[in-house]
Parts: sequence; structure tokens; C-alpha cells
Amino acid sequence: MDVDKISFTGSTEVGRLVMEAAAKSNLKHVSLELGGKSPVIIFDDADVDMAVSIAHIANFFNKGEFCVSGSRIYVHENIYDEFLKKSVEMAKSTVIGDPFDPRVQQGPQTDKKQFEKILRYIECGKNEGATLVTGGKTYGSKGYYIEPTIFTDVQENMKIAQDEIFGPVMALMKFKTIEEAIEKANATRYGLAAGIITKDLNIANRVSRSVRAGTIWINCYFVFDPSCPFGGFKMSGFGKDQGMEALDKYLQVKSVITPIFSSPWL
Repeated sequence: MDVDKISFTGSTEVGRLVMEAAAKSNLKHVSLELGGKSPVIIFDDADVDMAVSIAHIANFFNKGEFCVSGSRIYVHENIYDEFLKKSVEMAKSTVIGDPFDPRVQQGPQTDKKQFEKILRYIECGKNEGATLVTGGKTYGSKGYYIEPTIFTDVQENMKIAQDEIFGPVMALMKFKTIEEAIEKANATRYGLAAGIITKDLNIANRVSRSVRAGTIWINCYFVFDPSCPFGGFKMSGFGKDQGMEALDKYLQVKSVITPIFSSPWL
């Protein structure tokens, strides 16, 4: 009861419990930075090699164990086949092993529980009808290593397209129009981040205004600055970290009124 404010970073499931506990105590203020299922939208004017590299970093950085992981990759149908081919090649060339080895690009998952959870999602993707084109298996005879995994033929209602897996699993999908891309990108309960890859500034502006996410990266991904506010929409939480806006969640506005002259009503 003596705590007036909680700032929590973690899963959406635990964020719900934090809000519930806050409501049942003293209605303390809460700010939440929660999960995500971030889209990366790649238009047909993009440099495919650059797009593949950005999408790979967005999805597989830190073995996919980061909140803004760009695990839903939407590629325009005109460059889809080329993008898929090069993405598979890059995934297969990833060096997996001891993260203290400077040659290694992907280390083990954080623990056995997370390791097994990711493998269950991979099996779920196959069972729901998505096509596993690379990865999907454990790596090595010891440790919690999982190969970089890419699924195609993913539908929006599949768990691998809706749930935060927190692992090296890419759901690759195609689109035809800007409107379709925006609709698909917003078809999630999360809204933490998104990526847009295009040479057309008008497309970048239109899509960045339309996608409901707290951080939008254009022709880059996972770039931060202390002055740039960070925080999610929808079930990715509320409240901002970094920037001047980060101070708002720790402040309360108070109004104090006093007369500066004699009033006949006092």
C-alpha cells in the first residue's frame, strides 16, 4: 500500500497480473512495457539484399529473445521469391555456438523452459499448415540451441503469426497492396514496434502513420537513442521509456489556486 508507482517490463501475461494487483491495492499508477509481435513490411522497390539483412537482424538478433523482434515479415509478391531464397541462404549460413566465440552469430536460448516452448511453437506451426523451409531443429548434442527457423504459407490466424514466441522463428508472408500490408501489420493484439523497407518516402510516411505501433523503423531496425521515446500500443503496454516523455509516468500534476487580490467572495 505504501508503493505509489510500478514500472514493469516483461510479458503481457505478467503485466495483466501487475495491473490487477495495483487495482486491488491502492490504485497505484502503473506503466507497462510488454510483449510484441512486430511486423516488418518490405515493398517491391526495396533493395532485396538490404531487406534480407534487416529482416534477419530484426528476427534473429539475440536468438529472437527481445521484445521488438520483427517476427512477422511481409514481403511484396513481386520480390517474394527472391527474398525467400536469400533469407534461407542467410539463415543456413548463421554460425551457431558459444556466444563467447567472436565468430558465433547465435547462442543458446536462455533456459530449458524457453527452449522447449519454442520447439512447441515450431511443431504447432507445422501442424497448423505452415511450410517449414529451413531450421526447426535443435543444434548440437548439448545446450539449448535452435536453428534459425523460417516458415512460409503462414496465415494470420496461426499461433506462430499471433503469439510472441521469443525465439528464432520467422513467419514469412506476402502482400499485394499498401492497404493489405497495413491491414495485415495491424492484425495483432500487440503494438510495440514495426519496420518498413522502401525507397519511396510517400509509402514510408503513409505506412508509418497507419501502423499501430509505438516505434517505427524505416530502412533499419533495432536502432535506439536515449532521446527517442520508446513504448507500445495495445497489449504491448503503455507509458514511455527514454526521452522527455519518460518523466511523465513518474510525475503527477497538481493545481494550486490562490487569489492575489482581495475578493468580495472571500
